[in-house]
Amino acid sequence: MQSSITPAAAVCQKRKYVSEDMTIGFIGAGKMAQAMTKGFVTSGIIKGKNITLSDVSASNANPRMLQFVKEFGVTTTQDNKEVVNKSQVVVISVKPNVVNKVLKEVKEHVSKDKIVVSIAAGVPLSTFEQNLPPGSRVVRVMPNITVTVQAAASVVAPGTSVQLHDSELVRELFQSIGICEIGSEYLLDAVTGLSGSGPAYGFIAIESLADGGVNMGLPRDLALKLAAQTLLGAAKMVLESGKHPGQLKDDVCSPGGTTIAAVQSLEKSGFRSCLIGAVEAATLKAQELGSKNK
Repeated sequence: MQSSITPAAAVCQKRKYVSEDMTIGFIGAGKMAQAMTKGFVTSGIIKGKNITLSDVSASNANPRMLQFVKEFGVTTTQDNKEVVNKSQVVVISVKPNVVNKVLKEVKEHVSKDKIVVSIAAGVPLSTFEQNLPPGSRVVRVMPNITVTVQAAASVVAPGTSVQLHDSELVRELFQSIGICEIGSEYLLDAVTGLSGSGPAYGFIAIESLADGGVNMGLPRDLALKLAAQTLLGAAKMVLESGKHPGQLKDDVCSPGGTTIAAVQSLEKSGFRSCLIGAVEAATLKAQELGSKNK
């Protein structure tokens, strides 16, 4: 089985739907918008000069934003309507509670030749379709913060009026910054619980493994590097080997050895149950947000 990770450079070389001069706009210039911008520009799939970000609540003189603009060559504005007018693909990357306000503001500027992409957690496609002109091409995506290092895990859910190639175009964009699959919207709450919130679980695991190493005498910097690389390697083996993670775990556990002793300790502590519970809690929270934002 080949890896399901498509290298960013390979995506750019075999691009089919994303043109070299495509323009993208972000309404909302927070961490996710900046991370996605960095990923798109770094991968080479979108030029910085073709990206516009708006943040109506922030000053364009913000030192961090100025540095971001200088580094990636993007344009910023405080006018959401300007973003829509200049962009072929418009990414809604604001907090869920302000989505309706933003949609009302830009509604008259959303034409049928534009693709609207929402990364607002918990806000259903119906909210966009009801608050934008009839026939608007809306796609909902659940990425995660690892877009920053072009290792995101994303799922695309198409709306009722998207054209045949719209979902593929959006998937191609997100494949430039990680892996991306197309699925039905009902899956997205669970996607949020697993991969959307999942990096936090991984960070806690790395920190905890490093603490264990320090407890056993390792220097902190070495323990952190070993912990992070170990999880990175384990993930790569799952994606590239085609083996079930349970089989890979068994391959490491020698009879009477150190690893099986550690696995026994994890089982006693309810390690599996804790992770399952974390995904469930995040999924239920996403469902709650969705019910509030319908």
